[in-house]
Amino acid sequence: MNDAQKVDDRYERGAAIAATLSGGRFEGVTGVVASLVPDFARMTIAFPFGELYGRPQAGLRTREIAAIAALAALGTALPQLRVHVAAGLRVGVERQEIIEILMQTAIFAGFPAALNAIAGCHDLLADNHASASNP
Repeated sequence: MNDAQKVDDRYERGAAIAATLSGGRFEGVTGVVASLVPDFARMTIAFPFGELYGRPQAGLRTREIAAIAALAALGTALPQLRVHVAAGLRVGVERQEIIEILMQTAIFAGFPAALNAIAGCHDLLADNHASASNP
């Protein structure tokens, strides 16, 4: 298998995982980037999803919990945090678990990061969210 085939295989694996996590809408996330830098958009799917998310040592639920915690702690990645909160809900992370994860962020990243994460994802996590299990 040559290098181009390996990249294509990683992209295909990554696209399948990203489609599962996004409810089939992952291309909307990378579409703007792809219009300007298509190679970078492909890398965004091939590496994190095709390589890391596809490893058998941890399931999608666990990986989404880690992504939510890391993105909330960054405090600068609200669009990506929202994508991963929605993905977490899709793969079985309970709404209240995500709220607890975001609250826990205050200990390690500070109250502003936690407050911003909670406020920024409020509509996804509210009790009255129309389809919290399938955002």
